[in-house]
Amino acid sequence: MSVREVLVFPNPALRQKAECVTEFDDKLRRLVFDMWETMYISKGVGLAAPQIGVPLRVIVIDWEGSKRLLVNPELLESSGEIRDEEGCLSFPGIFEDVTRPERIRVAYQDENGERAEEAVEGFFARVFLHEMDHLDAKLLIDRVSAVKRAFLKKKLERKAK
Repeated sequence: MSVREVLVFPNPALRQKAECVTEFDDKLRRLVFDMWETMYISKGVGLAAPQIGVPLRVIVIDWEGSKRLLVNPELLESSGEIRDEEGCLSFPGIFEDVTRPERIRVAYQDENGERAEEAVEGFFARVFLHEMDHLDAKLLIDRVSAVKRAFLKKKLERKAK
């Protein structure tokens, strides 16, 4: 078990859609442990498995002591709208305003495959949705204007070289 490398844009693995978890075994538990360790050492509040190069639908979140593990999460409903700043471990140093639903209800499984449903709002909902985007290969820059996206892509590609 170890800290894993967080992939940074423009790494093509970030554009790979994640597959559903079908095996709830020790391999999954090791992945989850590594994700917690990686998120904490990276000083993040959330991390999706694709961000460490594992194309599975797994997310860990810890915001203000509220820890969540979401396996195979799905958005059931959303309401309201709020615009606020977001950052991303895969886009170090980049913070952009993004509009998202204010309240959501999600279903997910835990590390044993047990299903749960939960309603969250505000910043917590934002984190859930941001990490769920990663599972569908949607990135922070996909949520900004085309002009801003082009600017950020050039900036990040130069930084990567």
